[in-house]
This record gives sequence, structure tokens and C-alpha cells, in this order.
Amino acid sequence: MKVKLFIVAASAGICACAAFGNAPAASAACGGNAIRLYASPLAYEVVSGGKTLVPRTEISLTLDGTDIASSAKLVSAKKRKLDGVAKSPVYKKSSVSMSGSETLADFGDFAVRLVARADGVAYRFELKKGGTVNTEQACLTVPKDARCWFNRTGRRSIGCEETIPEAADAKDLKTTDRAFYLPFVYEASGKTVAVMESDVREYPVLNYGDVEATDAGMRMKPVYFRLPTTTKRDGRWIRVTGVEDCLVKAESARSLPWRVFIVADKPWKLCEADIVWALAEAPEKGVDWSWIKPGKVAWDWWNCFDNQGGKGCNTKTYERFIDFAAKNGVEYVILDEGWSEHLNIWKCHPNVDVPHLIEYGCKRGVGIILWMAWAQVYGDEEKVASHFANMGAKGFKVDFIDRGDAKAVRFEERFAKACAKHKMLLDYHGAFRPVGLHRTYPNILNYEGIHGLEQMKWYRGDGRNMMWNDTMAFFVRLTAGPMDYTPGAMRNFPIAGGYDGRRAGNHPASVGTRCRQMAMMSLYEAPLQMLCDSPTNYEKNMESFAYMAKVPTVWAATVGLEGHPEKVAAVARKAKDGTWYAAGITNAEARDYTLDTSFLGGGSWKMEIFRDAEDSDRNASNFVHEKRSVKAGEKLTLRLAQGGGFTAHFTK
Repeated sequence: MKVKLFIVAASAGICACAAFGNAPAASAACGGNAIRLYASPLAYEVVSGGKTLVPRTEISLTLDGTDIASSAKLVSAKKRKLDGVAKSPVYKKSSVSMSGSETLADFGDFAVRLVARADGVAYRFELKKGGTVNTEQACLTVPKDARCWFNRTGRRSIGCEETIPEAADAKDLKTTDRAFYLPFVYEASGKTVAVMESDVREYPVLNYGDVEATDAGMRMKPVYFRLPTTTKRDGRWIRVTGVEDCLVKAESARSLPWRVFIVADKPWKLCEADIVWALAEAPEKGVDWSWIKPGKVAWDWWNCFDNQGGKGCNTKTYERFIDFAAKNGVEYVILDEGWSEHLNIWKCHPNVDVPHLIEYGCKRGVGIILWMAWAQVYGDEEKVASHFANMGAKGFKVDFIDRGDAKAVRFEERFAKACAKHKMLLDYHGAFRPVGLHRTYPNILNYEGIHGLEQMKWYRGDGRNMMWNDTMAFFVRLTAGPMDYTPGAMRNFPIAGGYDGRRAGNHPASVGTRCRQMAMMSLYEAPLQMLCDSPTNYEKNMESFAYMAKVPTVWAATVGLEGHPEKVAAVARKAKDGTWYAAGITNAEARDYTLDTSFLGGGSWKMEIFRDAEDSDRNASNFVHEKRSVKAGEKLTLRLAQGGGFTAHFTK
């Protein structure tokens, strides 16, 4: 792990008394956003536009059994201006502004670094020596009048993040047997805040557990997965059987993760924020990343191997997938679970000739990505990356990590590094949300951490929860970074149709309209975007498929369009060829949506749009496909069916 070095220098004019009482010891401000740090006891607060978004909240750090922050006294502080632009070849934008301000507050044995940007603020602890980090009290206080949107998982399941989002007023938050995982989003004082983290390196991911009411608001206390000491391999998983009462052991000076607070004027502007990416460590200088090729994936598992079930997991079926991908400009085919024999990646299943399929795909311009559970990789990261790179595979989908402790986090970085060395792509499925590592290693294209379309394989009910999930996910999951939702179903059921995925057999389907599935191709950020349905179903629906297949997976610009976590999610994204895509979905309620095309800038444009038909709430696969001319700034009224959506492509 690389350690960031820092230089501490005294700022002129610092008053010793500034570290005490009501005056902040240090602060950083930019674009109306500010983070203030207090001492004795150590605490922070977040302010924007004169409004307090995070009331003064105590934080602490216990190192080698001693709380080093409880009586912290400021020694010195140094401010500096941040500027410049960073290129982002695999991202929702082609470049990111690095402008902001930074303050390093030195407290002797440790330091706290503060950053403020136009899109939010952050702080992190920096240790000047090694030691055992027993705990970090990275508490959060949410104003009592806030409206909150969040996900929760079992406290014993930290790192497994595939639940349906929830909403509640802050005053109703309470302690349960579940933990809140990030992002935690709320609206207060006319602003929207997304609480996240960045640059998490060999350290457990942050969650919140106990909640208590204070005069300032609802105080949420962190809960972490402790440092594993013993584990047991159990099929796809590596299960923890023993832990040490600490978070991590630092061998030398190091930085802890950034505690990040995105600040947006409106909820739909969260998607434009870059602070998580910007605060993560940049890729190693001098390394050539031009080999990374994002794109679409023809995926086998969800559609039961072209609707054949297990018997379709064979060489002939995969040749069919490769031929389909090559014909339609799809860059990759994934070989999901079943290509190896009994989860032994060193032995191919007798029915699946992997070396032949890799060569077959290569001749047709289609790369092969291999699925494997992390228990098959852990401890052999270099061997696995080297072996399959030499075979000609293009990357891996690593599944069933389902842990958020320091050793699981360290594995993700270690394997990403090995894969980068051998020019291999990565999709971390069965994993926690992005925490910045996808900037450090741009070959990590996707993370799951989402209640995605795979749930439809066993889902039953009227579909309202899934519609809620899809809309909320844009705000409370996608804000963290790319997600492996796996959209693109061509069998579409109305939300009140009583769909039962457990009875679907080899023919799974989605709930909601066809246009909803199509919209997700550009609504959801995923540089390695799965096309979940079968070649057979796509060939029956080429009008829809041809459009989805041409949607880019990386972008030049991203603009949030009007929406709300409990109602509508919508976005406009500029492709690198200068054209624009706009897409949106609603929850279970039908509604009229006004698409404001101001993002186009100016001039006249040609628009190709897929939108819900008048009967889409009953016949969910029906849609209207039309083309027309529009002027930039024109406002278009679209009728979204129950569980509906729209997607449009604009060209000059």
C-alpha cells in the first residue's frame, strides 16, 4: 500500500485559543461549502450557504488502546489551494475539475486533513506512526428535520449490499439489528447531502449502527467489520471464523479513508458530483491504461444459457453467444458459473472448451470474461491473472465476496493490481459499493452492491418494491459509482401482473415496461454493461436491442435531470462523439414528466426516442419509437406508465 506523505507547517497568525471553545481549530471552504474542525474534544461540522448540514459532531481515533483525539491540541495548520483538471478515460465524464481548498491540521501524534470543493467536503485522519487502529468514531449527526434515504443490511452481513432502499424522516431513525450502509442520503435546509467515503485502502468500509437523539439531531455511530484472524473456505465464500478487536494494524504512517459529504442543491444533482473519484489516489504515473476497453457484455446466467437451462452451458451455446455478439457489435461474452468443474478454475468443465472459445471469440473480435468466486482466487491473485491472461481471456467477474473488512478490501486492491499488470478487466460482483479504488485501478469497471435485476430470478409480487428500488438506486447507490445492475430484459410484465420469478424457469422476465429496461442502459453508469437477456429474445426484439447495443458505456459529460428519490430518476449523458442520451424512469406511479432539453446547449437536434405506449401499464412490452426534430431548451412532456420510462438519443 502506498502511503501519502505530508508536510506540516505553521500558518501565520494562528491563535492558540482557536483550538478551544466555540472557535474552529481549522477549516476548509470552497464554493459556499465548508467543513470546520474543532479540538478538545475533536469534532467537525459541515456548512453550505450559511446552513448547517451536519451539526457539530465529535469524532475520535483509538490507536494502540489510547484515544489520541480526546484531548487533541492544535500544533499548526497549513492551507493550500487545489486546482487543475484530471483526465478520466473510464468514467461518467471525460475530465474532472480538481479545484478546491485543503487544510492540514497537525495535532502532534496525528493530523486531520480537510478538503472543500464545489461538490462537497471531506476529512480524514492521518497517522504519523504505525500501530493498531482499535476503532475510529466517524460519527454522523443528521438534522432532525431531514428526510433520509438509505439502505440497511444485517450487522453480521456487512459488505453484502443488495437490499431495497428505504426512506424515513430523521426523527424516526432508530437503532435496530441492521446497519446503514453508504451512501446515506438526506435532504435538509434546501440542500441534499450524500454521506460516503473514498480512498478506502486496507481498511473496513464504513457503516452506521446505533442511533441516538441529541439536541443537535440524530447521532449515528459507526459500525465496522473487525479484523479477521481466522477464516474458512466454504464453497464460493471465505467465511470469517475469528476476529481481533481492532479495525486494522498499520505497520507505518498512513492515511485513513476520507469521510465524504457530497452537497447538492437538488437531489438530482448528486449524479454530477466527482468528489469520491477526485479524492481517491490517482493511478500510478507512467502506466499505460489505453488497453482498457469498456463495452457491452452478452451475459449467459440470467437468461439460463439462451433459455436452455443448465444443459445450455456448453461449447456450442457459447459459440452462439459469440456469433451473436460479433454480429451486433457487442464487445464481450461472459462465461458465468458452470465453465469450470465444481468451482475448480484450474479444470474446465468437460462440456465447455474454454481455450477454444477464447480463440473463437478473438477471431471474431469478441473478448471472453470469466466468472469465478473469490474463494477460487484469494491467495493466488498473481497466478490467476497471469494464467488466464496467457490463455487470452480479457478479464474476470469475481463474485461472492460479501465482506467489508480490511482483508476483503485489501484483496480487491491486490487482485486489481495483478490484473492491471496482465491487462485484465475486473467486475466485482457480490461486493460492496465503490469506495474510490476504481480511480486508482481503472481496470475495475463495475461493482455490484445493488438489488439488481438478478433478483427477478426469484422475485414474486406486484413489482412495486422493485420499481421503488430502481428509482431510489439512482440516488442512494449510483452516487457512489458504477453499478452492476444488469438491465436489458425483453420479457416485461406489468407491476400488478403477479409475476413469480421462481416459476419462470428458463425464461426470466422483468417487472415494469420495456422502455424502463432500455432507459437503464444510459441511466445507470456501468462501463461494463451487461445485456441480461438471451440472443434468442434479442433477435425477436431487434428494434429495441439495436438501440441498446449502440448506447455508450463511458461518457464525456453527465447532467442530472429533474427527479426525486421517491418519484423519478432521470439523467442526460454526453457521448464522446458529441451526441447526447437522456433517460428516465418512474416508480410504481404513472406520471407526466417534463424533459427539459437545455443540456443540449443550443441549436437544432434530431431526436430518436423510445417511450411508453398508452397501454404499457397493461402490456408492458409495448412502446412508441419515433424520431423528430427539437431545439435545445425545448420542454417535452412525456407520459410515463406505471413502472415506465423513456430513453432518447440526440444528434446534431
